[in-house]
Amino acid sequence: MTQAALTHPPVAPAPAAPAPAPRGGLVRWAADRSGWLGPIAVALFAGLLRFWNLGYPNAFVFDETYYPKDAWSLLQQGYEGTWPDHANADILSVPQSIPLSSAPEFIAHPPLGKWVMAIGEQLFGLNPFGWRFMTALLGTVTVLMLARIGRRLFGSTLIGCTAALLMSVDGLQLVMSRVGLLDGIQMFFVLASFGSLLIDRDHTRARLADGAGAVEDADAVRLGWRPWRIAAGVFVGAACAVKWNGAPILAAFGILTVLWDQAGRRGAGARHPWRSMLRRDAVPAFLAMVGSAVVVYVGAWSGWLAAGGNSGGGYDRHWADGRAGLSPDSVLGIPLPQVSMSWVPAPLRSLWHYHSQMYDFNTGLSTPHTYQSNPFAWLVDGRPVSMYWEQVPYGQRGCTSSGGCAAQILGLGTPFLWWTACFALVYLLWRWFFRRDWRSGAVLCAVAGIYLPWFRYQERTIFSFYMVVLVPFLCLAVAQMLGAMLGPAGCSPERRRIGAIGAGAIVLAIVGCFAFFYPLYTAEVIPMSSWQDRMWFTSWI
Repeated sequence: MTQAALTHPPVAPAPAAPAPAPRGGLVRWAADRSGWLGPIAVALFAGLLRFWNLGYPNAFVFDETYYPKDAWSLLQQGYEGTWPDHANADILSVPQSIPLSSAPEFIAHPPLGKWVMAIGEQLFGLNPFGWRFMTALLGTVTVLMLARIGRRLFGSTLIGCTAALLMSVDGLQLVMSRVGLLDGIQMFFVLASFGSLLIDRDHTRARLADGAGAVEDADAVRLGWRPWRIAAGVFVGAACAVKWNGAPILAAFGILTVLWDQAGRRGAGARHPWRSMLRRDAVPAFLAMVGSAVVVYVGAWSGWLAAGGNSGGGYDRHWADGRAGLSPDSVLGIPLPQVSMSWVPAPLRSLWHYHSQMYDFNTGLSTPHTYQSNPFAWLVDGRPVSMYWEQVPYGQRGCTSSGGCAAQILGLGTPFLWWTACFALVYLLWRWFFRRDWRSGAVLCAVAGIYLPWFRYQERTIFSFYMVVLVPFLCLAVAQMLGAMLGPAGCSPERRRIGAIGAGAIVLAIVGCFAFFYPLYTAEVIPMSSWQDRMWFTSWI
């Protein structure tokens, strides 16, 4: 050591001055939560649209004449009772009268969606705001879920928020979030199931990577407890307990999760991924998805089962009492040999018989309806459903048009969004088939499970608003296509600029189209001439 070093020892460098706490802390806080701030902002925007003036119109809109009253009956009795023909007028009158009878009523759909609707009625009463509250809340939460699901699926907060923004300005999703019908509730459960499967996929891949490294054989890895797959089964079972068209979605999601298991084992180095998937994953997947779905579905009927008593209860609750206990002679229209089922409790046999009647009703419903349509026309907005219509004379309710005014609720998907989605689905088919893009395959699997089964029932009286369950996946498809327009990582700034202009123009066009049709989604009083300007096709009238 030199003399200088002894007499002048080195001095420790002064610590760097800390960044200003408030500003730096805010930036770091925002960066840490960037995956939530955008989705929450979009969800708040969607919530404003869905809750604004929710109690208007003060009327029973379309099939609201059924489900809100059934929901109230479930609250009071545990099963659906009967109502007189004048019930709607009594409920909307001041003072209100609620003429509910304890006599059971045959119903066409399982009770869970009505139990959900009943929460709003319990909080706010049997009135339009009360029976629309839960559909508006779930419609808003679905937007938040879609943003997070898109972020997980594509690894991009921007793409996830774009998908959520597109759904927040879809006319059909807005309408079904503002009326007391079942399909918007089912949409929530289906999307929640899809999101749970995505989380399960990510966790399983991480476990496969860790397990394969430990045992040096991805074929032998046991994946063990998978709560998110059970949650997916619970949610899709809830979708079935809202409406039966959740059953093919359950089948599609079950196939999807085992295919992901096979691909995960192959990616982890398994020599026989198909065999190991069938040996180790297929049965647990069936139990997790189908088993939990069955438990949830039967549980949804607990009110009907518990309300039997000695002489009352739900429709056909006592059908099996004193009967021999033979099995049904058919299931889903397929003839079966009858065997003794006396070991099955009578309430469950009555429930099975009731379900056979519901199946016959739902599959045999062919009464013509003005707004029925064929599934071929659904993706292109061929025949939307008019759920509410009122002609307003000049001088009333703010109508200043000499030709009179109109107020309508039209179940019309935002046209530019749905037409863009048709191209996006073709793009996803190309990505899945030629590029083996699993993300495109996941969205297409959901589309197939939701949309394709309806082609089996083309002779049945069916409506385009059933496709609200499909809306989240159409928005994911469009968002993925817009993300591709921005260009791949590492592309030139010029390519990014052109792609951003194109994608931004499409989003702005969709938002503008939604704003143009907004009066038809909320029963706003507009001049007849303005209403006619929005009837782009005669099939919309």
